[in-house]
Amino acid sequence: MTAPYDPTDREKVVAKLPAELRKELKVRAAELGKDIQDAVTEGVEAWRKAKGRPVVDTAGGTSFATYLPAGLYGKLKQDCKTRSVSYNQGIAQSIRLWLDSNPSPRPRPARVTGARRIIFGNQKGGVGKTSVSAGVAQALAESGHRTLLIDFDPQGHLTKQLGYPMLDIDEASLAKHMLKEAKGGLSELLVPIKGGDFEEHLWLLPACKDAFLLDAKLATTKAVRIKETALEKALEPVEQEFDYIIVDCPPSLGYSMDTALYYCRTRDGEEPNASGIVVPVLAEDSSADAYDMLYDQVQDLIEDMDIDIALLGFVVNMYDSRKGFVATSSLDEWRNIGEPPVLAVVPELKDQREAVRVKKPLLVHAPYGDQADVMRTVARRISA
Repeated sequence: MTAPYDPTDREKVVAKLPAELRKELKVRAAELGKDIQDAVTEGVEAWRKAKGRPVVDTAGGTSFATYLPAGLYGKLKQDCKTRSVSYNQGIAQSIRLWLDSNPSPRPRPARVTGARRIIFGNQKGGVGKTSVSAGVAQALAESGHRTLLIDFDPQGHLTKQLGYPMLDIDEASLAKHMLKEAKGGLSELLVPIKGGDFEEHLWLLPACKDAFLLDAKLATTKAVRIKETALEKALEPVEQEFDYIIVDCPPSLGYSMDTALYYCRTRDGEEPNASGIVVPVLAEDSSADAYDMLYDQVQDLIEDMDIDIALLGFVVNMYDSRKGFVATSSLDEWRNIGEPPVLAVVPELKDQREAVRVKKPLLVHAPYGDQADVMRTVARRISA
């Protein structure tokens, strides 16, 4: 049978929906590994065939946007008119119908290895580790996962971009906890990130300038293996509070990176690829050179400590095909590697730059833009 519309021809649609319905949709879609636009499309198609659907309370609704096939969008508007319901109500009923028809899967068994640990690293600076790690953490939290986002870079770009102050150099910090120089618990340093549909599911561990001293102090310690295990020991007290711990790593190959790589290793009893490293890159040669150095560091640590570290994939950031052959051929080369795979390609758009400028999370500033959707794609792929 021929589809009444071309599924590749979609147009943006905007409705006013209550926050709880939006959150439920995003969580369920993530649980089932489905794009939000596909979930809404299925709901609209089912709603058009259904009769007598109950009214959904849309009071206090705020903006929600997605993409529907152009032909289906027009049919939905006509059906709403025929049934004497508002367009917002038609969308709300469609989503409610999809949720009712697609129940949450059975919860997975409780983890015995703590939170899943994903680090974002690349020796080269300026590739977007901070923006990608922050966006993916927001997307995971938006999907209902309790997520901790750690600024492990002494430059503190992540902390500042989200509008939070760095920890004072005389205060307790992650580095001091790693070196066993801090008083109090690490959980006292965590800050809830407000806004968006991820609120109450996302926390930040801010950066502190004392992290500049971390490599030197780790290098001079006499304790056996503290260089590799320091981050894990520091985070151990808070792990059971979270589903995911996301680490924005510094652009270096020093001891700090070693301890982050050890932290994301596959632990005994943990499923393959549950934790690991995501490598943000650009579609150009210097990113490839930097990845070669990072790959060598990973392999050296694997052999030295007899561990497994999963390379989860690349995120090609700030991609613009208009840059010509250098960009397009480089993207092809990243894809041709095969393993690890390219998880997603982030288009070069203004959304992220604007979010940084106004010091807001991307999924608050531009929650329905193409870059936000890519962050959700990466989150869905690493959580599958």
